[in-house]
Amino acid sequence: MLRRRRRAPLLLAAGAGVALAASFAASPSADGRGVPSALHGVARSSRAMYTIGFVIVDYKYSLRGLAPGSADYKMKLSEVHLRSAKKLLKLCEVNRGFYVKAGQFVSSLRQVPKEYVSTLSCLQDQATPCKFQDIKIVIEQTFGKDLHDIFLDFDEHPIAAASIAQVHRGRLNNNQEVAVKVQYPGLEWRMKLDIMTMSLLSKSVSLIFPDYRFEKILLEFERTMSMELDFTKEASNSKRTASCFRKNNVVKVPRVFQELTTKEILTMEFCYGHKVDDLDFLRKANISPTKVAKALIELFGEMIFVHGFVHGDPHPGNILVSPQGQGRFSLVLLDHGIYKELDPKFRVDYCKLWKALILLDAQKILELGEQFGVGKYAKYFPLIFTGRTIDSKSALGTQISGEEKMRIKQDLSSLGMDDISSFMESLPPDFLVILRTDGLLRSILGNLGAPRHVRLLAYAKSAIYGLEKHSILESGSINCISLRVKTNISYLHLRTRVGLAGLLVQFNDCKHKVMDKLRWMLRRISLGWYRPLILCPAVG
Repeated sequence: MLRRRRRAPLLLAAGAGVALAASFAASPSADGRGVPSALHGVARSSRAMYTIGFVIVDYKYSLRGLAPGSADYKMKLSEVHLRSAKKLLKLCEVNRGFYVKAGQFVSSLRQVPKEYVSTLSCLQDQATPCKFQDIKIVIEQTFGKDLHDIFLDFDEHPIAAASIAQVHRGRLNNNQEVAVKVQYPGLEWRMKLDIMTMSLLSKSVSLIFPDYRFEKILLEFERTMSMELDFTKEASNSKRTASCFRKNNVVKVPRVFQELTTKEILTMEFCYGHKVDDLDFLRKANISPTKVAKALIELFGEMIFVHGFVHGDPHPGNILVSPQGQGRFSLVLLDHGIYKELDPKFRVDYCKLWKALILLDAQKILELGEQFGVGKYAKYFPLIFTGRTIDSKSALGTQISGEEKMRIKQDLSSLGMDDISSFMESLPPDFLVILRTDGLLRSILGNLGAPRHVRLLAYAKSAIYGLEKHSILESGSINCISLRVKTNISYLHLRTRVGLAGLLVQFNDCKHKVMDKLRWMLRRISLGWYRPLILCPAVG
């Protein structure tokens, strides 16, 4: 153990030298900015190492001598979580770029401590635009033409700015309005350096805290960033998604202009709309937030369970609501850089898992847990996805009992960091994408005020149709009609269960409102009886 403690600081100290060498090796020098770029890379890496070093020391010494699981330990742990999250937030804000993306990635995972989620979630919309002159150089060097030979109009001010690119509004020579997404210069070498630094820090943390093992999360983050830096892949994903939903009148995917799209530049149709959770806009446009929530979760349910081709970054800025008049709307799906094609077997097993979750089939959930490779942690699937324990008797969509709340609290308090990291490490890569996507969607549904059963019913429907697709592929088209009949019966069964749960929720809400009204009336009556006795003067 002593050797492990000694090795970690040495590894952190060596990181600065490694970062320096990597920066000079990887930084671009054609523009004469190689040395400044390398020094900037070293500064970023050094800040990261200092911050993580501070966090390690804080955890190590703040929790020293406290019994794990005790009240003092839990209170102190929450304090350290919050301090560390604030340190990481500051690091992300200063280093920007991929550190902001990493912060966004962590804040969308429901499995990390809530202090990190709440603190880092402010990074979702935070980005500083690049100078227009740099953007102009990228466009002109890429296409070998003057900017105004390509575009009739081009707005110098970006309409959106993210951590790796910004979007400008333009007009082609045929008057077609377009949105032009331009990648910031020098990102590829910076990503290599940042990922190498993060990997080094992850290994250092694992040496000091063996229970913290998040290599899979880092690998998934690296995979998603590599995809996001290639805009030709984003164009391909966009076309495929448009094809999947070509018969859906609610879903709109902007058309890509292939001749003006490269690895660093993406030109697409300009679409009007507001963020999906902009409640003020929805009210003014007379659009029901619940209908928007239903359309959104049905869209992603079909993506996950039926097509197995999943948009990996559904935050509000990437989904717009475009009014179509008389309360109707379309959902405009943007930013197709991060997608995950689910393994066919995983997709089918995930469909089966959701069917088991809706039917409260504990045995099937545990069996599927073995299929996913999570073993004993399968009992937490109902808690993660539906907010229920595996042996819950409460109807889905209803409030859980006080006894069940206590049982959940006890279960969660018994989980150590080793359990959480073991669970995350044992999950198939596809599951990490599902968890992140579902976490972002649930946040949007919460902002829209959608009832709980909207998500459950949409996922149940999509899971059944996903299983139907699998059955048709296995049996061929001969039994297609009978399979469709079975699917519809199965879906109606699940819909009935979730629908009854929804009615029960409405009944309970109504009961609480009536009780609150009765209490209010009794208080008023009580005040009416006693005030005269106190305030009226005695007679006689």
